[in-house]
Amino acid sequence: MIRFASIRFVLIAATLLAGGCADQERYYTLTPDAATEPPPDTKAEYSVVVGPAAVPEVVDRSQLVVRVSANQVSVPAESRKTEPLRTPIPRVVAANLATALPEARVLVYLRPAIDVDFRVVLDVQRFESAPGQGVIEEVHWMVRRSADPETRTGRSLVREAAPGADLESLAAAHSRALAAVSRDIADAINSLRKR
Repeated sequence: MIRFASIRFVLIAATLLAGGCADQERYYTLTPDAATEPPPDTKAEYSVVVGPAAVPEVVDRSQLVVRVSANQVSVPAESRKTEPLRTPIPRVVAANLATALPEARVLVYLRPAIDVDFRVVLDVQRFESAPGQGVIEEVHWMVRRSADPETRTGRSLVREAAPGADLESLAAAHSRALAAVSRDIADAINSLRKR
């Protein structure tokens, strides 16, 4: 099994020149929190699966969507995401949880039949980006212990500054916001384990 905390995801801001023209496309992705290194692999005491993640359609597209005003968004022509948000969000949360919960084997959701001790389901309500200001993420999440019907639900509302006016600053701010969401989920899992 791949241990997601040991995988390094690189923030991609690759500039592609098509046929020598001056138009540039830049690609962005989300990354897990790199603040701490996970301990060496040890025998897992329990398992966690993260996903699926529901994401608003307005932001789950190939381009970045930025907020211009309360009722207007913009889609910068040169911006691209490496994949739809419903894919990297659970992967990044899983990598963050693998670091926060070193005694757990953390996986990303693949199919309903997988046998694990805890399931984490994500419902992203807001994933807003405002260049030069910051990002807002609102994630409703549920942690369910498989051994019994007990669950923990929560709502993480995170505002993260992105002082740079560039889109890379927004991608990095979203990654930091997901790290905060992941910490809330890790606390919920630890709470359920103590019961």
